[in-house]
Amino acid sequence: MKNQACAAAAMAVLFFSIPIQSVAQQWPEKPVRILVPFPPGGGTDIQARLLSTAFQKSMGQNFLIENRTGASGLIATQATVDSPPDGYTILFTSGSIAPVTTLFARHIKFDMHKDLQPVSLLSSTPLVLSLHPSVPVKSVKELIALAKRTKGMNVGGNTAGTTAHLAAEMFNQRFGLSSTVVTFRGAGPAVISLISGEIDYIFATAPSIMPHIRSGRLKALAAVPAQRLPELPNVPTLAEQGFPGIGTNAWQGLFAPAATPGPVVDKIYTAVAAVLAREKTGLAEKMMTVDVSPSPAAFTAQVRRETQAWGEFLRDAKIKIE
Repeated sequence: MKNQACAAAAMAVLFFSIPIQSVAQQWPEKPVRILVPFPPGGGTDIQARLLSTAFQKSMGQNFLIENRTGASGLIATQATVDSPPDGYTILFTSGSIAPVTTLFARHIKFDMHKDLQPVSLLSSTPLVLSLHPSVPVKSVKELIALAKRTKGMNVGGNTAGTTAHLAAEMFNQRFGLSSTVVTFRGAGPAVISLISGEIDYIFATAPSIMPHIRSGRLKALAAVPAQRLPELPNVPTLAEQGFPGIGTNAWQGLFAPAATPGPVVDKIYTAVAAVLAREKTGLAEKMMTVDVSPSPAAFTAQVRRETQAWGEFLRDAKIKIE
């Protein structure tokens, strides 16, 4: 780690010897690494690959996806913090970054508010409460009743700290359930565990769960957003079934090392926002919505608000991950 820090410092000195405005104007003049904290197959990875294709097509430069999995996304985040602040290594991660840094605060070596620069929110993704077909319920009310009278039920929570994990924890807390919340390295492994019957039900991002719902291997019980999903018109929302306020849409956004100069951050934001405004990304076909922040400053404020809110929930619910 010490050698990495020295190398990053040396790169920073070299970088800042070049006129910043010139660097910003030229971005991207070489391939850009996009670090993704989760394995292939999950919603964040799917989006990163769709967006990188759109960026490459529009900007004429390679955007290379690098899956840095592990530690609930902290490995990829730490790698971003340690990277040269030149705009050529950026983190594409989910809204879990706020609760994860709260959950693992004693074990991480960076401060997300001091060592990362939020660039922009890029997209949002709905969650779906889904079941293994062997679970004999047809409504959320029936699932709650079953979970209350049955010991040993398992609910999938995706990766620790993600919106899917926190939705599962909220579900337990709200209704006094004793279901064991099981976390994974990403949505892909979580869904596989549900298909195999190792867990009974799950809160999962729509892109990761929908192919298996369509095939009949899994069944959808409720949509988490306020409105029904067009792809699941016959599946009522949690609110429609009498259980509002559980979970939120997952979101994904870009972050850069904190020392990345403002003009470079602004150029990345402007370039990415322009691409998403004019290019067909394929996100809609995967049940994802383009959702760009008004500015890097607006995204920074959102991240700070969510960090505080999730921190309060985790402390009140006494949820810790060691």
